[in-house]
Amino acid sequence: MKKIKIITMLALLLSGCTQKKEELTMFSNASVSAGFDTYISIKVASKTQEEFDEYFNNSINQFERLNKLFDIYHNYEGINNIKTINDNAGISKVKVDKVIIDLVKQAKEFYTISNGEFDITLGPVLKIWHKYRTEGLDLMAEGKLGKVPNQDELLEAQKCVGWENVEIDEKENTIFLTKECASLDVGGIAKGFATEFVAKNLEEKNIVVGVVDAGGNNRTINTKLDGTPWRVGIQHPNGSSQSIIAIKMDGSMSFVTSGDYQRYYIGEDNKTYHHIINPSTLYPAEYYNSVSIITNDSGIADILSTTLFTLDIESGKKLIKDFKEKYPEKTLEVVWISKNKIDTNNVKVKDNYYIAYTDNLEEKIIWE
Repeated sequence: MKKIKIITMLALLLSGCTQKKEELTMFSNASVSAGFDTYISIKVASKTQEEFDEYFNNSINQFERLNKLFDIYHNYEGINNIKTINDNAGISKVKVDKVIIDLVKQAKEFYTISNGEFDITLGPVLKIWHKYRTEGLDLMAEGKLGKVPNQDELLEAQKCVGWENVEIDEKENTIFLTKECASLDVGGIAKGFATEFVAKNLEEKNIVVGVVDAGGNNRTINTKLDGTPWRVGIQHPNGSSQSIIAIKMDGSMSFVTSGDYQRYYIGEDNKTYHHIINPSTLYPAEYYNSVSIITNDSGIADILSTTLFTLDIESGKKLIKDFKEKYPEKTLEVVWISKNKIDTNNVKVKDNYYIAYTDNLEEKIIWE
């Protein structure tokens, strides 16, 4: 097992706090090897460094555990994970940790809400794309072009897709894939679900202010110590490290972006093939360069950023409407960014990109 690499920094006590908050200081640590193929940063307002270190280490341990449970590529001794479920497809039920049951149930709920657009049973199709993308990335590093799966290959894999192949037994905590070729891919929910799990654990410890950031999956806990809004940036779609815009975000909220500028390769047809697959076409979605979500739950934000990325703007707006009707107590704001024109209200152009956004973000977007 890799050692956790930690970068520690101490932020100064912010001004303008209440009496209770004046006793606290923001501490921040980050790990680059806690799982989910990304860095993970934890910021918490604590009384002492020692108190913060305990929060941080517990949070990192949780991320490491959840990474193993949600992994579809590796086995771990003594652990039944998503890969175990896939490996036993058509063979036997697999007893799993309750958190896996909770993740799969949430994924199934949003399969229904999205009319099948978000589908973790798409694993057989995504497995093919993973193979071609891995080979394509290696070839691209050598200055070569990668192969692209043909439609017949993808359509054959699609025959193994569907929730009718998934049996969930909540009493026994088992999951069984009834079809031998079936498999689950939780890449569109796992990191966000884990981020929300860790943030809720911190809230249960009565953390006053904090931020959990798992490679851009941001989950805040209450408002900043000085009472000002959090500020989150949306990465520029040109692939640079700078932000194209920033958004002010109040209170406990989640912010997640899905984009086409990561994990892509160039095919032999000179087209770019990224990792977000449209379940309708079985090929990478082409509507946007990125979609960002602001909502209360990081798992839901992860799901919706992927789902809205694969929907045209009108279908996406309908999903937003359906979501708000089903969950009137929840916030949901969206930013779509594309090189192509987006035909809707609330659209501005910056750096030759069209930026569309939901109504309530009008006063919260920072354009410069």
